[in-house]
Amino acid sequence: MGCVAAAENILDNTYVAIDVKKLKNIKMLILDVDGILTDCRVFLGSDGEWKRYFSVRDGMGIKALIEANYKVAIITGSNAVDIRTRVKSLGIHYLYEGSVDKLPAFEKLQQESGIMPEEMAYMGDDYFDLPILNQVQFSATVPDAMDDVVSSVQYITKRPAGNGAVREVCDYILKYGFYSNKD
Repeated sequence: MGCVAAAENILDNTYVAIDVKKLKNIKMLILDVDGILTDCRVFLGSDGEWKRYFSVRDGMGIKALIEANYKVAIITGSNAVDIRTRVKSLGIHYLYEGSVDKLPAFEKLQQESGIMPEEMAYMGDDYFDLPILNQVQFSATVPDAMDDVVSSVQYITKRPAGNGAVREVCDYILKYGFYSNKD
């Protein structure tokens, strides 16, 4: 398909082109949690802890990235046991939690990983994700993200948050990213 791949957005049947050249140097995927890995809903468990539903498909995409030598990080404003449990179960390399201002975590991630913004992809859906979305090589969001985010990113997934959106981006990185078997 050359340097551009297209995906149909299931919400409005439009096609969104992805510039796969933007993916060629990607070595790390950074993810927000609420609104990206989940559908933004939480519920209170019988243990008094907030809980979220996570997609098995998204988890398989993350595991495939890790197996292909990509690094994966989470930067979230939440601070919750279910997130830490999910991160551990998937073998995600870096977790930064508990701050709406995500830039300090992003800067710390660069220092700890040795990976620079031009080698990173980020998925976020809300206003406090914009500073990172605007610094990385490849930025993506979900169809129901905040309007300012939708207009700022390079790619809008066809799948919704918490139901395959992350897997969609993982698959593109696996196919076109730094460690892919591209020509």
